[in-house]
Amino acid sequence: MMARIRLIQAVNRALFEEMERDPKVILIGEDVEASIFGDTRGLLDRFGPDRVRNTPISEATLTGMAVGAAACGYRLVLHMMFSNFIYTGFDVIANQMAKLRLMTGGQITLPITVIANYGGGRSTAAQHSDTPFAPLMNLSGVEVAVPSTPANAKGLMKSAIRSDNPTFFLEPGGRGGDSGEVPDGDYVTPLGKAELIQEGRDLSLITMGSMTRMSLQAARKLEQAGVSVEVLDMLSLVPLDEDAVLATAAKTGRVMIIDESRDRCSAASHISAVLAERGFPSLRAPVRRITVPDTALPYAPSAEQPLLPNADRVLAAAGKLLGKEIPS
Repeated sequence: MMARIRLIQAVNRALFEEMERDPKVILIGEDVEASIFGDTRGLLDRFGPDRVRNTPISEATLTGMAVGAAACGYRLVLHMMFSNFIYTGFDVIANQMAKLRLMTGGQITLPITVIANYGGGRSTAAQHSDTPFAPLMNLSGVEVAVPSTPANAKGLMKSAIRSDNPTFFLEPGGRGGDSGEVPDGDYVTPLGKAELIQEGRDLSLITMGSMTRMSLQAARKLEQAGVSVEVLDMLSLVPLDEDAVLATAAKTGRVMIIDESRDRCSAASHISAVLAERGFPSLRAPVRRITVPDTALPYAPSAEQPLLPNADRVLAAAGKLLGKEIPS
């Protein structure tokens, strides 16, 4: 059976199911009792204050709390609200969370799932709109999940909670209301396995998280112009499904990567490097990246929107790759 629910409800359902399944799963974080976003709604009533607790609004403190609790045997879910707040907890994240398993010779495992809402388009201004793929991918020792639909949001959340590695579950900002069919029961999406959501022959769009819906919209417009488009949704950035990236490049020979990160050292940059090193013989044209310019996102919608990847930018870049005029 499948129910049609919103993405944020799918995350909530996964949390309910995992907390029911394993009494060692506990939830802490900023306003998790009030559930500002809706993803933790009802958990306090069901599981009580011993397993669902608000933390101080101090990310350096709550990341340390998460490491300590996980080291003592709990499966810890930590809600940090906005992804920019990862920066203020980054000392513990980078120097403890990502490294203690190695530094203790495997004696300590840290099954921590960090939830954070990322991305622009909602006029939440520069300190609430980042897409911090790059600093997390660079750490080593942590996993990074980037859901794009209600179904894979539920599945990836379950995989994150069950993982013995610290995992960042990055909720696509402004997409919590997106609806879709979600399988009932114990539905799990594996980390490190991309999903080919549309097959094509002429051009590959590699996308992730918040950019997936827009990439599919651009693909439909390209197909109206006679271009057969393949769309690959990465689903996780660490581990990264390099085989899927190379397979789609080998199939079409032309690749565009759509990523809401800032351009420099983005996830798109790393995927481009993988293609250059391992897939170069397959390429018939340079890899194109559609990203955010290297600037903070402003508050004003009229200034913010032009900086974000959009279908028109994808169509223009596709036209250059294919050497043909693509109407917008």
